Amino acid sequence: MNTTSKTDTASAAGPLLDRPCLPADGDSERTPYSSTQTGTDSETPTTDKKSGREPLVPRKYLLTFILITSLFALWGFANDITNPMVAAFQTLMELSAAKASMIQFAFYGGYATMAIPAALFIRRYSYKVGIMIGLALYAIGAFLFIPAAQYQQFSYFCVSLYILTFGLAFLETTANPFILSLGDKSNSTRRLNLAQAFNPVGSLSGMAIASFVVLPQLLSDKRDAAGQIIFSSLSEAEKVDIRVHDLAVIRDPYVALGLVVIVMFVIIGLTKMPKLTGAGEKMNIRTTLGRLWHNNIYRFGVVAQVFYVAAQIMCWTFIIQYADHLGMNKATAQVFNIVAMSLNLSGRFIGTFIMRYVNTRYLLMVFGICASIFTLGAICIDGRAGLYSLVCISFFMSIMFPTIYGIALENVEAEDTTLGAAFLVMAIVGGALMPPLQGMVIDLGTVGGWPAVNISFCLPLMCFCLIAIYGFNTYRLGQIK
Repeated sequence: MNTTSKTDTASAAGPLLDRPCLPADGDSERTPYSSTQTGTDSETPTTDKKSGREPLVPRKYLLTFILITSLFALWGFANDITNPMVAAFQTLMELSAAKASMIQFAFYGGYATMAIPAALFIRRYSYKVGIMIGLALYAIGAFLFIPAAQYQQFSYFCVSLYILTFGLAFLETTANPFILSLGDKSNSTRRLNLAQAFNPVGSLSGMAIASFVVLPQLLSDKRDAAGQIIFSSLSEAEKVDIRVHDLAVIRDPYVALGLVVIVMFVIIGLTKMPKLTGAGEKMNIRTTLGRLWHNNIYRFGVVAQVFYVAAQIMCWTFIIQYADHLGMNKATAQVFNIVAMSLNLSGRFIGTFIMRYVNTRYLLMVFGICASIFTLGAICIDGRAGLYSLVCISFFMSIMFPTIYGIALENVEAEDTTLGAAFLVMAIVGGALMPPLQGMVIDLGTVGGWPAVNISFCLPLMCFCLIAIYGFNTYRLGQIK
């Protein structure tokens, strides 16, 4: 999450519902959580004798913290090695852009299906069991790429990714509150910031593997002197040979990823984890849902999160199609994706620093407006300048997910945060719903004489406008209170 790193000593002072909205001085919101260190490790964490402050990660939790933090990189890798595969499948399986984007529908649809069951399971059992199930599902989905490549069925790849993201939903729903619990409540936000820094590391690794290992090896992406893909003009026998080769190239990184996940499964299975409250407890679901529904900031925060994830996936997935329209091959186009992710990572640190001085709701509004302006550039400018504008959007997307997450949960009662956080994870379904719509627009070729790929970015423009409105409304409410 992107929140300020200053210690919030007031966060431990009383119920979250009694805390005022964020003041105008820019002090960042604090994300509540339902777990505190109790149970077998209920003793007070050791205080740093020199500073008099609680350590960010107590020594007794250090190994657990390292292991759980590594999971953030694992799902970042899966997310961003999958995005460029949409364009690869479109060429290789001779699909429309809309049908190829079903890869994203399957990938992010898995989050929508499993986030709530994962939250309920974790409340009933434990964080460790939730993580183990998540890793098992992750590995199964990755290994299903083997029969999918063998039978050369696009639907099999979609099913594989769907199951893989069952595991990711378990991991994301579990890892965030678990990290928050591994130490003193007063510095929990900084602890989560540190863990989440490894998510873009995994994302950049996934993009790098796609750019420098997978996409350059695809024979189906060969082009003629005019920059047009020649695959569709080949004989059926030549297409079959290329398809066998390219599907094996696509399959191998997922199989290797599955092996890494199995290793993590064994390591975590053999590691003794602290027993923390919040997991293994029953909840009154009806009462919790009622409180969440009547919390306007939370309810509209979930909606804003749906539109943010939709915008993010559309901007990152269809960079390749945008560059393809300009005559670039997929490997070259993916480099622009890496630049976009690098801007996103730098924006995360810069935005977090700015939050020390600027109200986070106000900053969300400003970044939403800036993202809208650059999206207009991607729509209205036909050429490399439009592509550069599209890449620059990523800088302003950087703070959006964690900031919306934090604002939405700020005034949610502690016992409701497990299910509340699950709905915010479930909001990732936006990445399943909107890309197929954008793909349909791209398939039109031209709209009113203008490239349809440019016009298709009206969809993320709408999303960024809504996010800016959410930032403005929550900032205004904070000022009133």
